[in-house]
Amino acid sequence: MSVQVATVKLADMELKEAVRERPAEASPVLAATVSPAEPDNCPGIPAPSQPVKGAPASAMKRSDPAQRPREGGEGAGSPEGAVSEAPRTVKKQIQFADQKREFNKRPTKIGRRSLSRSISQSSTDSYSSDSSDDETSPRDKQQKNSKGSGDFCVKNIKQAEFGRREIEIAEQEMPALMALRKRAQGEKPLSGAKIVGCTHITAQTAVLIETLGALGAQCRWAACNIYSTLNEVAAALAESGFPVFSWKGESEDDFWWCIDRCVNVEGWQPNMILDDGGDLTHWIYKKYPNMFKKIKGIVEESVTGVHRLYQLSKAGKLCVPAMNVNDSVTKQKFDNLYCCRESILDGLKRTTDMMFGGKQVVVCGYGEVGKGCCAALKAMGSIVYVTEIDPICALQACMDGFRLVKLNEVIRQVDIVITCTGNKNVVTREHLDRMKNGCIVCNMGHSNTEIDVASLRTPELTWERVRSQVDHVIWPDGKRIVLLAEGRLLNLSCSTVPTFVLSITATTQALALIELYNAPEGRYKQDVYLLPKKMDEYVASLHLPTFDAHLTELSDEQAKYLGLNKNGPFKPNYYRY
Repeated sequence: MSVQVATVKLADMELKEAVRERPAEASPVLAATVSPAEPDNCPGIPAPSQPVKGAPASAMKRSDPAQRPREGGEGAGSPEGAVSEAPRTVKKQIQFADQKREFNKRPTKIGRRSLSRSISQSSTDSYSSDSSDDETSPRDKQQKNSKGSGDFCVKNIKQAEFGRREIEIAEQEMPALMALRKRAQGEKPLSGAKIVGCTHITAQTAVLIETLGALGAQCRWAACNIYSTLNEVAAALAESGFPVFSWKGESEDDFWWCIDRCVNVEGWQPNMILDDGGDLTHWIYKKYPNMFKKIKGIVEESVTGVHRLYQLSKAGKLCVPAMNVNDSVTKQKFDNLYCCRESILDGLKRTTDMMFGGKQVVVCGYGEVGKGCCAALKAMGSIVYVTEIDPICALQACMDGFRLVKLNEVIRQVDIVITCTGNKNVVTREHLDRMKNGCIVCNMGHSNTEIDVASLRTPELTWERVRSQVDHVIWPDGKRIVLLAEGRLLNLSCSTVPTFVLSITATTQALALIELYNAPEGRYKQDVYLLPKKMDEYVASLHLPTFDAHLTELSDEQAKYLGLNKNGPFKPNYYRY
């Protein structure tokens, strides 16, 4: 009996010893199995050789054990067997240790640049824009397109191929503009038109510019925002022969220089203006007022620009007819409301990676842009407050379930402040001083006047660039706010906007240009006009086939009863949709 007991005890001791030694024996094999492999976009971060259960497919593809360096002798040549023998916990521990060692290494120049870039950074910093290390100002470059023309100024003309692909994608989501191009290019309704434009230069705008060209117009273009240009799209337009002067990240001086290069051209003078914000119109009034003798009209699409036009009209200084596209139904109800409802979340998510549920947000202004922002944030579970000066809009906010407040009442407690008023100094330095640590501040209006950013550029405050279009502004006590796009338009500076909605706006702009250019003398005087209701309805009808929508037609009896034409317009000009 004593021998049997001794045998059992000896066997038990050997088993325990084997269990203790097993991880040590497996570690060389595991070290080979999890040898660091650097993913393309994250140098220095090791990837596991075998996909963890539930890991995304992209992570699985990057881990190819067969291509790893084989260390630890013959066992390394059989990674599957090695993993099956080793405990999962040991693998995780060793992998973590490798990761820790990798992060302690001093990164290379490429590594530093890659590690400092968040994988969720705005996709508007396009492939071609980010891959270029060239810091030379486009103004100092001598570039020519494939046709030998150098009448443009873009970041890099070699990016044209990528821009062309983006334009082709946008064309698929802009049915009305493409239909207009197809219907009207035979007639060339803009033949002889020389259009100078100042808008955001995106793939969607490029479709508009090329449509105007197909309709017979000559175009020269600059950007209305220093951050919203897609460099590859600007290059594609330049390659196609359109004089474009714009690149992402212009300085203020660059901004006005680009506008001047569009306007001040020997042997070419514009006869139509397409503006977004009024900067182009302002520059011509200031520098080249005599040009208005040959200009037939102005088309303006923003709240800020329209406000400037009405000021000129009131002062008796408006020299030509102007079309207010911003207040057309198709612009207000679709671009301002539906576009902002989607793009506000996109811009905030890409720049801050934040979760919206439970966050306290104050939206300054409850116009169409404000309504879209509030609806989106409320749907995501945010607690939304609204500030408003107009009692009608204020009542709408209350009826929609939002609490109406003054900004001072909630500024200490909110997590996000969004301005969308078109006004100036909506958020002042006093408000900024009282914000809590980590508060996010951004603007959904056109101009960078709504947030008093200039007051933050003082010696006692520190600016810290976090990622593209995201800055920490740090107070002496350590408090910091997160300022997006330096107070400029968030969605076009930091994200993208729905192409389909921009098709509606772009078609409206094109029709407004056609109307003003071809209008007989005397139809429009030196004043600001709204788009005719019939034209609004036509733009909407062009987009209905996308949804396989079928309009009901009035009978003759019904049309007579309502006092309407069977083909419209169906609402009076004073009707509010």
